[in-house]
Amino acid sequence: MSTDRKQSGFKQRTRVDDALAALRDAVDPHGRAEEVPLADADGRTLAATVASPADVPSAPRAAMDGYAVRAEDTFGAADRSPEVLRAVDAEPTEGTVGHGEALRVHTGSALPEGADAVVMIEQAEAIADEVEVFGAVAEGENVADAGEDVSEGQHLYDPGHVLRPSDLGLLKSVGLTEVPVFERPQVTVIPTGDELVQADPGPGETIETNGLTVARFVERWGGEATELAPVEDDETALEEAIRSGLDGDLVVTSGGSSVGQRDLLPEVLEELGEIVVHGVALKPGHPFGFAVVEDTPVLMLPGYPVATIVNAVQFLRPTVKRLTDAPVPPHPTTEARLERKIASEPGIRTFARVRLEHHEGDPVPTATPTRVSGSGVLSSVALADGWVVVPEASEGIDGDEIVAVQHWEGDR
Repeated sequence: MSTDRKQSGFKQRTRVDDALAALRDAVDPHGRAEEVPLADADGRTLAATVASPADVPSAPRAAMDGYAVRAEDTFGAADRSPEVLRAVDAEPTEGTVGHGEALRVHTGSALPEGADAVVMIEQAEAIADEVEVFGAVAEGENVADAGEDVSEGQHLYDPGHVLRPSDLGLLKSVGLTEVPVFERPQVTVIPTGDELVQADPGPGETIETNGLTVARFVERWGGEATELAPVEDDETALEEAIRSGLDGDLVVTSGGSSVGQRDLLPEVLEELGEIVVHGVALKPGHPFGFAVVEDTPVLMLPGYPVATIVNAVQFLRPTVKRLTDAPVPPHPTTEARLERKIASEPGIRTFARVRLEHHEGDPVPTATPTRVSGSGVLSSVALADGWVVVPEASEGIDGDEIVAVQHWEGDR
């Protein structure tokens, strides 16, 4: 099998959408949940339905600065004939408003006992121990009722919802201090290659960057990454590294996934488990593949840095999300005018790196391709603003066309 693969190369490449569908079928949410403090829950995925345990506010409160009153005492009040009420000298939580009385309140203050409305400060004037009211109010006017914001038992969020800062504020307001979320997926990241070193490369050596890049992506997308030191191109060493990650949720390798003599990963994974996809119709980075070993998915990212990033965004990101049953949000995009033509091979989905340039007086920026080829040129993607996706059915996109630039770096 290994000889056949190396001889045949990638004559048959799986379409990107078909590879994603196969990957989704092979990966199940891990289902493990934990309770975490609200302060630590930003970006986490809810593992259970959340309902409010209490009314917010818990009791009626003033919705404006002004005076708490009985509405009937203000009927007939006007600019030229104000109603005169007795001022109550007390805190809102301690005072009581009787017939013909008014008590000073602030926005958010509890509505004093006996009051049923609030006269805005602009419609009243305090003179000694009296308050002149220049406009009538109706019962309930300028008052926030109990449960007006959130009512007790109200459904707030479903499992799979990714928590945002505003969500955390709402959960705190209803009295919650912890929230049930899925545990972060445990991901082992394995860079491979005899030529890789961590620093001070000699002749024929390369500083390893994919491990750092992929591990940080994993954490940005909601997982916890364990980054291994580079593993040499040796079947035994590769097998040991892969086995070390099988007690986690996902193993991700970079390098060694193609069909050259030193590309040993496919054969190692074929011995350990089942290869589901090997070779995708994508540029840059068609040597992507994935396998399942002892029920653990193993993603093979290509070794060239740009190809690693493209495939990580396309395949690793949805896999990490899938493990906690989180949605995969679309990338934010910017419409731009393509500065020059992007060529693409029919049947291949091409990701062309572009830089955005804004011109005074033109609301539409220009997208200038940095490179289409050159998957080893890391600066071409690190210094780009995004990429333009050329679909499989197209032979390219002409210059001056309006395109959508995907900002994959700015997305979680």
